[in-house]
Amino acid sequence: MEVPLETTQHVIPDVKYEYLDHTADVQLHAWGETLQEAFEQCGMAMFGYMTELATVEISKCYQITTEPTDDVENMLFRFLDELLFLFSAEPFLICKKLQITKFDMEQFTIECNCYGEEFDLQKHPQGTEVKAITYSAMQIYKKPEHDKNEVFVIIDI
Repeated sequence: MEVPLETTQHVIPDVKYEYLDHTADVQLHAWGETLQEAFEQCGMAMFGYMTELATVEISKCYQITTEPTDDVENMLFRFLDELLFLFSAEPFLICKKLQITKFDMEQFTIECNCYGEEFDLQKHPQGTEVKAITYSAMQIYKKPEHDKNEVFVIIDI
């Protein structure tokens, strides 16, 4: 659902992700001060794999909501799958910034504002197509049980 842009001044968070090699696919590794930030960074890692994010401007905002589920792994999967759908179907949105506004660890649901613009091959270099999100080797680590909040997700390319 498209929502109005409230401002044209957007602070873009520091990059807190990397790409790890994986047989025939790629593994996204993202981290943050909170698990919520790690999820946002993982989404941005996926978009960064599809194009050079420096070429993306913020002209639109769409809000996504994931359906409640039964665990944090499924919540991450559904979040990334919603983002991939936003890119793969109209409005073909490539995001420059993600801002999770609701991160419910009881119902395992997310609401997120997705800031970016329509993907345009004349403007955005084509990176690698992401075909699907996978559960394969998905790992989610959160404080205080672990040293930091981080996620590992393999995407099918």
